[in-house]
Amino acid sequence: MTTSPSNPGALAGIKVLDLSRVLAGPWCTQILADLGADVVKVERPRVGDDTRQWGPPFLKDAEGNDTNQASYYTACNRNKRSVTIDMASPEGQALIKQMALEADIVVENFKVGGLKQYGLDHESLRALNPRLIYCSVTGFGQDGPYAERAGYDLMVQAMTGLMSITGHADSQPGGGPMRVGVAVIDLFTGLYASNAILAALHVRDNAVSGTGQGQHIDMALLDVGMAVLANQAAGFLATGKAPGRMGNSHPSLAPYQDFPTADGNMLLAIGNDGQFQRFCAAAHQPQWATDPRFATNTLRVQHRADLIPAMQAVTRTRTTADWIALLEDKAVPCGPINTIAQAFDDAQVQARGLAVSLPRWKDGEAGDGIAQITGVASPLRLSATPPVLRNAPPALGQHTEEVLREMGLDDARIAALRAAKAI
Repeated sequence: MTTSPSNPGALAGIKVLDLSRVLAGPWCTQILADLGADVVKVERPRVGDDTRQWGPPFLKDAEGNDTNQASYYTACNRNKRSVTIDMASPEGQALIKQMALEADIVVENFKVGGLKQYGLDHESLRALNPRLIYCSVTGFGQDGPYAERAGYDLMVQAMTGLMSITGHADSQPGGGPMRVGVAVIDLFTGLYASNAILAALHVRDNAVSGTGQGQHIDMALLDVGMAVLANQAAGFLATGKAPGRMGNSHPSLAPYQDFPTADGNMLLAIGNDGQFQRFCAAAHQPQWATDPRFATNTLRVQHRADLIPAMQAVTRTRTTADWIALLEDKAVPCGPINTIAQAFDDAQVQARGLAVSLPRWKDGEAGDGIAQITGVASPLRLSATPPVLRNAPPALGQHTEEVLREMGLDDARIAALRAAKAI
C-alpha cells in the first residue's frame, strides 16, 4: 500500500461515476478508488450523502471540538472526488449524462426504476455510452415480487435468517436473535459488486476476447445475504434442518468458542484433531485426547456438553495472556477478545499500518475545520500495483468546480449553474 500519487494503481485510467449513497454502493466504489480508479461521487447540493449526518460520533476540528460531519461517511468514501449536482433539474441531468459519456462504470443504489424519470437509468445511459458498465444495488433485485421494496441491511439480516443464527440461544441469558455488529450485508454487497465490476471490465477490455461492450450488473442485498450464509445454508440444504443460535460456539467444530480465564476471556479456535491433542498436552489434560468421546472432531461436537464445562474449569486457572503465551508456539489458535481500541493498539495491527491518516485538502483543511481524517487502510496488498491512498473522504462538493472544468465548463457557465441551484 502506498500514499504516493506517483503510483497510479491497478485501475488507473478507469473512471467511475458514483451515484450511490449510504454504505453498500460507496463501499464498492471505495474499493475501486483505492485500486486507482478516478471515482467522482455525485451528492445532493447542501445535503450530501445521508451518512454525513449519521452521528454521533462526529469528526473533530483542530481544537478537538465536534464538527457537524459524521464519521460514518468517512468509512466508505476515501479517495473520491465529491461534486454536488441536483439530478432533479434538467441542467443537473445533462451534467450527469455528460459525465456518463466519459465514464467506464456507473454505480447507483436507487429503488428499481427510480432513475428512469431523470433519464439516468441503465437503458438511457447505455444508449449514450455502449461501453458503460452499470451496477445497480437494490434491496431485492430488479425483478420478483419484492423488487419495488426498499431494502436495508438490518431488514435483510432478519429476512435471510442471519439473525436466527446470531446471538445466544433463547434458553441462555441474553438469548434471542441478534444483528451482526456492523452492516455486514451492505459490506458484502459492496465486495461482491466490486468483483462483478472487475469481471465486466475484463469481458469488455480483454485483449483476446474483449467485447468492447458494457453490461448491467444487478446486485441485491437479499441475494448476498443468502449467499453469505455459507456453511449454515449448505447444512440446511443438505439436511432440511434449520440451524439455531449457538452464541460463540460453532455448529460443526468443537472446541471453537470463547472460554473464561482467570482475568477475562479468550478465544480458542481448534479446527482439527492435531490442534486438540496439542492443547490437551499443554493444558496437562492428556486424557481428553484419548477419551473415546473426544477423539475426533465429530465426536467432540456430539459430546460438547461434556467437553466444554471440563475445559472451562481448566481455562479459568490461567490468565488470558498466560494461555496465549502457552499456546502460540504450539500451533493452537488462541487469542484475546479485544475491544476495538485494543485491536488498534495491537502490535500486529500497528505493524501492518492499518490506521492511516490522510489530508482533507492539499493546503490544509477544506473549509470546515477538518485538516485530516484517520481511517482503516485497504486490506488489499498487491505487490506491483498496491492500493494508492491519495485523499481523505471529501468535504461536500469539494471538487465540484474542479470536475466541471475538466468537462470543459468555464467560469460563467459554472456561475450560471450555481445561480440555478443545479450544483
